Amino acid sequence: MEFNEPTPEALQRKLYFLLEQLQDMARELPPKYQMRVPSELLSGLANCLLNETVFEIVKGLMEIQHVTEKHLFQQRQQILNKHTLEIHNMINTVPSPEQQELQKTILHSRHREELKHTDMKLVLQLDQKVSDQQVTLEKAGVPGFFVTNKPIEVKVQMYLLDFILRLSNMEIPK
Repeated sequence: MEFNEPTPEALQRKLYFLLEQLQDMARELPPKYQMRVPSELLSGLANCLLNETVFEIVKGLMEIQHVTEKHLFQQRQQILNKHTLEIHNMINTVPSPEQQELQKTILHSRHREELKHTDMKLVLQLDQKVSDQQVTLEKAGVPGFFVTNKPIEVKVQMYLLDFILRLSNMEIPK
């Protein structure tokens, strides 16, 4: 089977299509983000997307993120279920209502601390996942991606990922 390289004209059509779509998407952004997505960035991104590997990388990262989020949610649910079980066990083993109230107060305080600690660990794991994604996309040469934890820059990267995912679902000229 022979592989046909796209003609320069076909590549040009594809590039113009991608750039036009990216420009339309960028115009939909709130003004404070529009200014952080200059034409040069969109042009670089359109060029990068000529290689369809980037679409596959982004889809793969999205799948990994969904699995991670589901796993972290299940971890949090397990903690909440454990807390519920502890309260039920205490109610069944502590005879007097006064002692039950005291035990409940103690348990709620401990549970609140444990949940706060768990949530902090989960957020750190999510932050690490974001950083891993930034590194992967930066190494793949996707414009606009670099390791950062500045909220506005992360938000711009989220918009760029959304653009890429939306384009991956479009019929792009060959």
